[in-house]
Amino acid sequence: MRVATWNVNSVKQRVARLLLWLDERAPDVVCLQETKLADRAFADLLGDDLRERGYAWAAHGEGAWNGVAILSRVGLEEVERGLPDGPGFPEPEARAVAATCDGVRVHSVYVPNGREPDSDHYRYKLEWLAALRAEVAAGPDAVLVCGDMNIAPTDADVFDPAAYEGHTHVTAPERAALADLESVGLRDVVRDRWPEQRVFSYWDYRAGMFHRDLGMRIDLILAGAPVASRVEAAWVDRKARKGKGPSDHAPVIVDLDRAPDGDLGPVVPPPSAPMTKPGAVKLPQSRE
Repeated sequence: MRVATWNVNSVKQRVARLLLWLDERAPDVVCLQETKLADRAFADLLGDDLRERGYAWAAHGEGAWNGVAILSRVGLEEVERGLPDGPGFPEPEARAVAATCDGVRVHSVYVPNGREPDSDHYRYKLEWLAALRAEVAAGPDAVLVCGDMNIAPTDADVFDPAAYEGHTHVTAPERAALADLESVGLRDVVRDRWPEQRVFSYWDYRAGMFHRDLGMRIDLILAGAPVASRVEAAWVDRKARKGKGPSDHAPVIVDLDRAPDGDLGPVVPPPSAPMTKPGAVKLPQSRE
């Protein structure tokens, strides 16, 4: 079974690329984030194309913001939209959807950004992660938590830790909240597969960040032990970040039981060397 997660940064803007990618990579289960479509609009836009490809879907959207979905051609049962007992800002947002696909409980999540350390949105982020942890802990061991976590787990997951000082995504409380989520028995399967290499999944659109490989790894697939033991390949599909009109995120793909593209996947990181002079590159937002 091939499982993928992808923050598409607007399904409407990315529909042609999404359908081409589905045909090329043939994933069995796809977790999408930042769909930015209400559920009816999602079905109207993609329904016929997904049915033609054998996918059922569960979407949880709210229009111009947020939005998550699960596409599956191996079953879609026990669908749950939203995060039970989760916080809102101030109302609950469309940031989580879960379903059982071929015996695996799959969560597609879009963790709040946090905006600025110690802001109201930052505290909301930490509360939301705590609610996600409680939900996963109460569920089965055969589980996958897939999505845009908006947290780089360690300094190895950003191109230069010095560039991120004072920003969200790398602070100790965020990383502690992510580690707490993993402590319920989840494995970061991409990092397990690539323990030393630079492996990024997100690159800012500005300042040529992708072409210079100045990115961060914030899109994760976390697997419970019964699923992690089945992993044959885990990789970032950098090809989907190239070309005209891409999302600023690349898909993350995990192959269970067999690896049709080889045990390392068809795209082998890293494409460039690590930074040799810390602080030499500032984030685009730091210049504004």
